[in-house]
Amino acid sequence: MIRHDSIFIDGQWVPSAGKDTLNVINPATEEILATVPRGTPQDVDRAVEAAVRAFEGWSRTSIEERAAIFTRLARAVQARAEDVTRSVVLELGYPISAVTRSQTAGAVEELDIIAECLAEIRWQEDVGNTVVCREPAGVVGAITAWNAPLRSVISKAGAAIAAGCTVVLKPSEVAPLTAFLFAELCREAGLPPGVFNLVCGTGPEVGEAIAAHPLIDMVSLTGSVRAGRRVMEVAAGSIKRVHLELGGKSANIILEDADLTRAVADGIEDAFRNAGQVCGGLTRMLVPRARLGQAEALAVRKAESFIQGDPFDPATTLGPVSTAAARDRVRGYIQAGQEEGLRLLTGGLEPPAGLERGWWVRPTIFTGTNQSRLAREEIFGPVLIVIPFEDEADAIRIANDSVYGLAAGVWSADPVRARAVAAQLRVGRVRINGAPLNKRGTHGGFKLSGVGREWGRFGIEEFLEYKSVMG
Repeated sequence: MIRHDSIFIDGQWVPSAGKDTLNVINPATEEILATVPRGTPQDVDRAVEAAVRAFEGWSRTSIEERAAIFTRLARAVQARAEDVTRSVVLELGYPISAVTRSQTAGAVEELDIIAECLAEIRWQEDVGNTVVCREPAGVVGAITAWNAPLRSVISKAGAAIAAGCTVVLKPSEVAPLTAFLFAELCREAGLPPGVFNLVCGTGPEVGEAIAAHPLIDMVSLTGSVRAGRRVMEVAAGSIKRVHLELGGKSANIILEDADLTRAVADGIEDAFRNAGQVCGGLTRMLVPRARLGQAEALAVRKAESFIQGDPFDPATTLGPVSTAAARDRVRGYIQAGQEEGLRLLTGGLEPPAGLERGWWVRPTIFTGTNQSRLAREEIFGPVLIVIPFEDEADAIRIANDSVYGLAAGVWSADPVRARAVAAQLRVGRVRINGAPLNKRGTHGGFKLSGVGREWGRFGIEEFLEYKSVMG
């Protein structure tokens, strides 16, 4: 078993002020995988003090110096790729075949992009008699998610550090192990002491202490809408800037002229990434009513092709959900769908055959309306609802009829038509005909999906403030 008995403050591993520990559970086996310190508000105080001391020096470093550190950090992650992959598979149950590509290689890619994008930012410009400068926001509190445990740290702490900020990180207590490895690699890459600090712990103890701390200038959270509201409430006490990447209930519009076979298969792959534990997953599949039966058959075939089992087996394509509570919540939604009278196409409440131990949920697909709970609420599991529409206008109306606005997909044989539909969607990101995600673009949404953007230069710019110097 892995035992982490220290937190990372001012470039050193130091004991927590608290004596309690948190268990990290392997979701595929229900076994205790590791223990980590249960951090305290006193730990947050020490970490913030270190970040404050480091800020003046780090914020004055050149763009070239910061880019060089991020390039070294990318190479350090690359060199420890096997360790990163193993850590994510163990603590998350994400199948190794997907982790290698989307998490480990994806983390290296994001670090390289940060290094390259620093030169693209307009750090100052002349406006009449005024020089408008962009300067680091200050000390940033980063509260990251478990479903992409390294990439979430890079998108927040990495972007903030690149902007010239210093950081106090609280990784998710569900999957904190990769963040410990990242701290080691930061020191190896030459990041000065105090620029990156790590305090693990629970949201009510460590997360709230970060959001409330008077010396933290900005808080960045990835989490639920409930967590986002709480961070905004607590941060308001000291008028902090907040950056929130929250939930989604994203629609995948498949128009009548689309390649239905490809669109359905790609849409379900997107929705069921990481066992459906992705905020931008396309979990509402909108199809023409005239093609509903065909779409349902294709959806069932695709859903039943997923292989569930040992996440370290390269043949496995769908892992467990993160916790026992998550499994029970997802199964609760499946039961609610049945009680509402939605048509269950495949999946259901029973665990996959032979996988009674571990937090497994069968890939499940319903057909129903956009007014059902399964269409309105974020489930965060491998559950998708197929919704028929009458015409293009109806599809756009259904897609926008959501409290969320994170992502969407549009499929059409006519790319011009697809882009015209995309222009009418109130979401932060639209994939047309299955286009791959571009990490130099933006990630973030409208409405309850959050405030601000991540990725590329846009993600770095979230952690900058404007200053005008006149005369």
